[in-house]
Amino acid sequence: MKTDNNKPWFWIPLLNFASGLPYAVIISVSVIMYKNLGISNEDIGVYTSLLYLPWVIKPLWSPFIELNGTKRKWFLSMQLLISIAFLLVGFTIPLNGFFIMSLAIFWVAAFASASNDIASDGFYLLVLPKEQQSFFLGIRSTFYRLSMLAGNGLIVLFAGYLEHKFGDNTKAWSYTMIGVGLLMTFITIYNFIFTPRNEINTVESKDHHHQNFATIFTSFFKKKQIGLVLAFILVFRLGESQLLKMLSPFLLDPKESGGMGLDTEAVGIIYGTCGVAALTIGGILGGIAISKQGLTKWMFPMFLAMHLPIIGFILLAFFHPTSIYYIYAVVILEQFGYGFGFTAFMMYLIHVAEGESKTAHYALATGFMAMGMMLPGMLSGFIQQYLGYQNFFIWVLLATIPGLILSRFLIFPKDFGKKTEEV
Repeated sequence: MKTDNNKPWFWIPLLNFASGLPYAVIISVSVIMYKNLGISNEDIGVYTSLLYLPWVIKPLWSPFIELNGTKRKWFLSMQLLISIAFLLVGFTIPLNGFFIMSLAIFWVAAFASASNDIASDGFYLLVLPKEQQSFFLGIRSTFYRLSMLAGNGLIVLFAGYLEHKFGDNTKAWSYTMIGVGLLMTFITIYNFIFTPRNEINTVESKDHHHQNFATIFTSFFKKKQIGLVLAFILVFRLGESQLLKMLSPFLLDPKESGGMGLDTEAVGIIYGTCGVAALTIGGILGGIAISKQGLTKWMFPMFLAMHLPIIGFILLAFFHPTSIYYIYAVVILEQFGYGFGFTAFMMYLIHVAEGESKTAHYALATGFMAMGMMLPGMLSGFIQQYLGYQNFFIWVLLATIPGLILSRFLIFPKDFGKKTEEV
């Protein structure tokens, strides 16, 4: 149902940026930060992957968010808490024992971020008219991924600049994290001003308050093909989960260790320029394609577009080209493919959540997705150390195959996601 003052272009981009930025900082930027502060690949793989846990178990409290208060109040409160947490991380980095303290604060931020995701996803599903959801899903996916690139690109670039300016990685990352906290505060204020206030729970309101946690959970596991669906969600990102953890170490490690020998600033420039443009174009085109012709036609081609660019990292690991433009080319292909392909995966998760209690069911689906990211990511550092970067990237490519195979057996409406004629 369309609501008054619902102008999606004003609130969808920044609301999803506010979901992606904390995730980027906690899961991805922390990898680069800890690498530059002297933490080993093995410890980085294990401890930063454990930070996925709040996203894995968020279905445990998603019914509480669904049954108490509005989604808008929830995501605004959580975004404020995240802002404070990042400021505190910045202040703890110069202290002795910073690793344990910063991880503890990141844990708090991760739980707040997972709760923010539940509320933001529910808000999107309830406030935006259904006929617009497939198109704006591409926009959501794009701005979510842009926030990842803002972390891996602009924030890392800023940290690299400060490293060169101060000659002190500790001071550089302390100031960087304080800056991230201030940025998150600004985004929270923006979302307070521009998100619609007339939230209407049209589908779930009828029997909503008569449901309990057990009913909501059990109804999810009664969905058609649920065993196959969960298997697919768990393994689809098996390769990507490991790639994301070891990609930054690969670019930063010296060539004698098998890496590309780049500095922090160079990595930030690569992802913050061409990577941003490629991802934006890919995400928008993915949303348009599904809204025009439906998910059935585009799912498999989009998944291939998302996974095949891993071949580029295999070539980089084997040949170590001296020109940085080869790295740019690989990143452009990878980011475009990700923006284009991940739209299909998120559209399928919306299909899985269809029906009553869609907020909690979407949280359950994304919780299983996070589990599929956490467990392989915890092992990625050990696998990379054992295989070396060359064989590691080959393994990552092979790890995408199970998800591709399972996707061929999924059943959903042929025109799901296709925009209807009515506006």
